[in-house]
Amino acid sequence: MRVERQVLFWLAALLAVVLALLALKDVLLPFLIGIVIAYALNPLADRLAALGLGRMAASALIVAVLVVLAGLAVVFLVPLLVNQVQSLGLTMPGELDRLRSVFESWAKERLGDRFGIVKTALDQATAELSSNWSSFAGVIAKSVWSQGLALLNFVSVLLITPLVVFYILVDWHPMLAKIETWLPRDHKDTITRLATEINDAIAAFIRGQGLVCVVLGLVYAIGLSLVGLRYGLLIGIATGVLSFVPFIGWALGLITASTLAVLQFWPDTLPLLKVLGIFALGQVIDAAVLSPKIVGSKIGLHPVWLIAALVVFSSLFGFAGVLVAVPVAAAIAVLVRFALKVYLESVIYKGRGDLPPVKLP
Repeated sequence: MRVERQVLFWLAALLAVVLALLALKDVLLPFLIGIVIAYALNPLADRLAALGLGRMAASALIVAVLVVLAGLAVVFLVPLLVNQVQSLGLTMPGELDRLRSVFESWAKERLGDRFGIVKTALDQATAELSSNWSSFAGVIAKSVWSQGLALLNFVSVLLITPLVVFYILVDWHPMLAKIETWLPRDHKDTITRLATEINDAIAAFIRGQGLVCVVLGLVYAIGLSLVGLRYGLLIGIATGVLSFVPFIGWALGLITASTLAVLQFWPDTLPLLKVLGIFALGQVIDAAVLSPKIVGSKIGLHPVWLIAALVVFSSLFGFAGVLVAVPVAAAIAVLVRFALKVYLESVIYKGRGDLPPVKLP
């Protein structure tokens, strides 16, 4: 009964936390951003404090540098990205028509008399896509406005998030020490060991995979811009951001960049080969250097599990869910592995040795 009461207590506590998060999801984003940033930069604050700067001074310095970098990004980088997004939205119908022309020329040469069937299907698909493009763009813009700007407003970005980062960095170690005193005494060692494994997995993602995304984003953005690809900066940065999901971000970036290269440079195939070479180089750098050296094998999440976590958490919590999807999935994976280990060592799995074997008829 004692174990059953403990299980019921923790299930009730988990349910209460989930319900509270669902109720407060519209105001959580600046706090979650601050927590993620503080978690990622805590080792830097520790190192600066160890050098004699002091924890509060180190936290203030880190926040000041972040604010300056964010201001520079808003002034120099964001206008370029916004301009490319607007240009892509305006020119997409024309780009689709050009893609259709290229495909028709290629198909007509190879299909001959059978091209008529393909052309009918292509005409129908193009008409539907063109008629739905304006409404689709409107839905995307409305979604970005309602779920993005409504949350990432001026006050949240410039005031709430930096304050959250500062106070969490200052109180990091006292906060952990306080939480440690709340742990059930009978299970303190087990919980501490699980918390260490969860911390290793989350740190590998937030600090390791985050750095990998930044490096790959720079590689793709610079490479595609040097090739002369329109929207190269936008595609490169977007591919870097999406690289936290293995293969998915790279594949989406490759398909998008290759398609735009065909539209922009066809029949010249050299720029297309350069685009393919840039993505191949990025994949080699990631597989041979970045992931093994920076991330390691501590995340331990299958790509399908990553995608499922992103879909579930984004549907429940919006963009805030995207921020916490993979860290929470990594924590759940550690708990699932622990539960499986307990099960494999239990009587339920092994059975009781003192019972005679059952004879089948």
